[in-house]
Amino acid sequence: MTANKEKRRAISREAARRRRRVESEVFEDLSRLLPLQPSVRAHLDKPSVIRLTLSYIRMHTLLKAVSGEPGTKAKASHILTCGQVMERHGCDGGREEKESETEEVEASEETNLYLRILEGFLIVLSAEGDMIYLSDNVSKYMGLTQNELMGHNIFEFTHPCDHEEIRNNLRLTAEEVWCGAKRDFVMRIKSALTHRGRSANLKSATWKVLHCQGRAKVCVAPSSVSCLLLTCQPLPLSHTLLSTHTFTSQHSMDMRFTYCDQRMTLLLGYSTDELLGRSVYDLCHTLDIKFLTKNHLNLCLKSQSVSGQYRMLVRGGGYVWVETHSAVIPSVRPSKFRPGAHQPLCILCVTYILSGVEEPSLQLSVDQIVQI
Repeated sequence: MTANKEKRRAISREAARRRRRVESEVFEDLSRLLPLQPSVRAHLDKPSVIRLTLSYIRMHTLLKAVSGEPGTKAKASHILTCGQVMERHGCDGGREEKESETEEVEASEETNLYLRILEGFLIVLSAEGDMIYLSDNVSKYMGLTQNELMGHNIFEFTHPCDHEEIRNNLRLTAEEVWCGAKRDFVMRIKSALTHRGRSANLKSATWKVLHCQGRAKVCVAPSSVSCLLLTCQPLPLSHTLLSTHTFTSQHSMDMRFTYCDQRMTLLLGYSTDELLGRSVYDLCHTLDIKFLTKNHLNLCLKSQSVSGQYRMLVRGGGYVWVETHSAVIPSVRPSKFRPGAHQPLCILCVTYILSGVEEPSLQLSVDQIVQI
């Protein structure tokens, strides 16, 4: 009886070893099919192989749906090249393969140029919030690699207070299905980068504020697939482009001017003294109040924001198109002489003038009237 029991155990152990061996071979074959470098594939565990495989299948399905639309075949091919999700179909061998490799290199260089100019990264989200694709420069901004993030859900990495806003942007109305809705919002996401630019453990990650812009895309044929294609720029943006067409200002938390530099007078005609205590809402076009209010709310909740383009009134008449980058900062630094000093918050703004004066004969506010 004991001999039979030992024999059954030996058979069971051998069967278990055989199953594990077959399972490992299946995962090795699956990982070899992923468009990754051998050095990266060697460090993938089984859950990562499954996660990346599902992500690439969904990306491939999405790109097939896009390439099925008229006029988008070349665009889809370019995205396939950039996303490293490619199927090779060799016909003539050498020559065509060489031409294909040349096209891939050119497309890759073009994409890298776009990403450098963008000062951010690309992300494709499914309707459920899964990160189907991220550009490989995401590690520069988040300290996490493309392979570590792809296939995970965006809600695992974003601030809980931003989840409802993200869900609203992922959701499509009946009208948006056909026209392709624009998206423009700010969210906070985990970043494993330290202040010195080194990667840290995700458990000690800090929140990085991202300005996200893009479109919701729905492909009906051959299968219904929807996604959100976004460009994500970390805030605050680098202000190395400060010029004579830019001015800085400081505001209280209700957006009243507490400081403004002299370039405001040259660009818009208002003196710095008359602006102190006035609200920035007094100087903007009435039709743009809604956008500024949304930007102000983002600023108060997330500490950083980008306004998007809006119109600011010019002294004497007309308006100019501007964009403002804002951040909330303490207005008083603690010191050893005043350790218990109150530190009120203030808003620091950098405003870019994007156009010349439009409709100079139009006066929409008494503030535009020049006193004689």
